Amino acid sequence: MARKVKYTAKVSEISWITEDVFSLWLENKDAAAEAMPGQFAELYCNDKSRLLPRPISICDVDEENGRIRFCIRAVGAGTNEFSALKVGDTVKMVAPLGNGFKYKDCKNALIVGGGVGIFPLLLLTKKLTGKKTVVLGYRTEPFFVDEFKNSGAEVLIATDDGSVGTKGTVIDCIKENSLTADSIFACGPMPMLRGLKAFGEENEINTQLSLEERMACGLGACLGCVVKTPDIDGHSYVNNKRVCKDGPVFEASQVII
Repeated sequence: MARKVKYTAKVSEISWITEDVFSLWLENKDAAAEAMPGQFAELYCNDKSRLLPRPISICDVDEENGRIRFCIRAVGAGTNEFSALKVGDTVKMVAPLGNGFKYKDCKNALIVGGGVGIFPLLLLTKKLTGKKTVVLGYRTEPFFVDEFKNSGAEVLIATDDGSVGTKGTVIDCIKENSLTADSIFACGPMPMLRGLKAFGEENEINTQLSLEERMACGLGACLGCVVKTPDIDGHSYVNNKRVCKDGPVFEASQVII
């Protein structure tokens, strides 16, 4: 993918989803027109002492109004700065970046998210036109569930404490409900992704995983976000791929996790 230009985007809407996760809508028609499910953006802080941009997954796109939505956990100086933005403020961003989900031929999809890994799956769920079942995993109290229900998907929930839905993991929920699919699309904690990779292999289901790694450049130059692979990479000539450039979405068979 060619290097993207740095856009200026205007904040059109910002609100809190949970006590530490907020929703941020940025307006830029050019970036919104290109964005696909599973891609991400590099958002730049206005505080110039924070040199590196923050890689943030694209949650949703409002094509009509030229906006991209990001749902972000405020955990550090950069993300806390974004959480304090006001409507009308501007942010520099490079978007969209990376390779997203391959979904156009899927007729029966199983979409699985855990924690804040649910957010990159919303746009995908909206784009899918066949049967779609969403399984969302949480530690305790669920959030963002109605967004997926409004996309026309059947939504099932797993919680660690059993307060809502299946008690246990998303894998427990899938097995409890005897779910099957043509393809699995997943984003979330690494243990969850490992379990879904194994589940997909056991049941011969094509599985695509969206990985999260620390990214510095976001453009594939620094090799700071590599993941192990069975094959030798033509860029680095070792057994790895760059999450930012070759991913963040991979066929499960392409990565060793």
